[in-house]
Amino acid sequence: MSRAQAIAQASAYFDDGRFMTALQKRVAIRTESQEAASRPILYDYLLQEIQPELEGLGFTCEVIDNPLPGGTPFLLAERLEADAVFTLLTYGHGDVVRGYDNQWREGLNPWKIVVEGDRWYGRGIADNKAQHTINFAALAEVLKLRGGKLGYNVKVILEMGEEAGSPGLKEVAEKYAEKLKSDLFIASDGPRVNAPTPTMFLGSRGGCNFDLRVNSRDGGHHSGNWGGLLRNPGVRLANAIACLVDGKGRIRVPSLLPDALPQSVRNALRNVEVGGGPDDPEVDVDWGEPGLTPAERVFGWNTLEVLAFKTGNPEMPVNAIPGHASAHCQIRFVVGSDDKNFIANIRAYLDAHGYTDVEVTLSGIQFTATRLNPDDEWVRWGLASMQETSGKQPTLLPNLGGSLPNDVFSDVLGLPTLWVPHSYPACSQHAPNEHILASVSRESLQVMAGLFWDLSEQGEQVLARRTMLAVAA
Repeated sequence: MSRAQAIAQASAYFDDGRFMTALQKRVAIRTESQEAASRPILYDYLLQEIQPELEGLGFTCEVIDNPLPGGTPFLLAERLEADAVFTLLTYGHGDVVRGYDNQWREGLNPWKIVVEGDRWYGRGIADNKAQHTINFAALAEVLKLRGGKLGYNVKVILEMGEEAGSPGLKEVAEKYAEKLKSDLFIASDGPRVNAPTPTMFLGSRGGCNFDLRVNSRDGGHHSGNWGGLLRNPGVRLANAIACLVDGKGRIRVPSLLPDALPQSVRNALRNVEVGGGPDDPEVDVDWGEPGLTPAERVFGWNTLEVLAFKTGNPEMPVNAIPGHASAHCQIRFVVGSDDKNFIANIRAYLDAHGYTDVEVTLSGIQFTATRLNPDDEWVRWGLASMQETSGKQPTLLPNLGGSLPNDVFSDVLGLPTLWVPHSYPACSQHAPNEHILASVSRESLQVMAGLFWDLSEQGEQVLARRTMLAVAA
């Protein structure tokens, strides 16, 4: 019984086809959480697919309804050992975005895995079905090798609404806080920094979506007869946006920026390279906040993006001054931002610059920014484990550039959060032709087996050191 054996068994799980078999079953289940008709399928994924696997590992499982009306279900599971000294919580989501079946290229089917070299195609294969399949399988291999004794408890929360904004997740965490009480959180979602490099991130940027709108008048008016006499809402809105963010992507509103870029974050990002993959777009080096590296701009700072802009009839333009214009915008933000007052601050800034005719409204579900201290003892432990397994220097990202419901685990449940992603940036998640890389999946099985093994061997000592440092502070 050894760490090397655990990693070898995780590798065998991939090599002998068991990983493909399990994943094919899961990809074939159309768990599209945005479709109301999929509700029974979402329950089936938990009850028929995930619960039997976890019960086979000794978990006690419960599928619960969403506390919010019309919400999607959750699975809560726990595996308790009498002499356990600490508890691990892990998470995943079994829902996917819409399949968009007709948009996939010829030869591909979103509900059936198609293998082309290192690429395995299928809807939800990267986000998140392969990721939680890898984690459960790696845990199973470690359990078998250790005779069913980990030395720690494991709890699981698997949701079926992440792609719809995780409605009800916070409420579930609050209601079942005692049941979910743990010491450490490890889960997998999102991409590595690049395909070859094992990656850990400690939280996520927040997301604030808002709409800007100018309503000048009902209907359009002939541009020859009225041009130069009527205020053009498209021009007004374009200039209002330029008031908020300049022509090189720099936010011009001080109250929309974080307090600072902490030195610990700067240190963690010092050697991180963004992009450069064969399918990645080229990074614009002079875009965004000046004086920051590309990694600092996407992982350590705030951005304001215009996601959609409309005035008049773009598909069939006519010679008329439009009556209104609208834009859908987004702020991605890090810890240390005044996100509770973003809308009020935008309103005040536009008013101060003469754009009182521009309406500002919050739009959609908002996400909170989170970030575990990169110097945390659990971070040091996790990176060392990943390096020992892979033989590579893992990349540490203080937070993901995108958004995840990490605040539920870090803020509501009060846990140190380690995310170990098993996908890569060009996986086409949420788009047609979504895929994983087989090579990354195999290595991820090894990495997770190493982490679960090392928790048995070292977790108690790491927790003790962390507790001692907290008391001393």
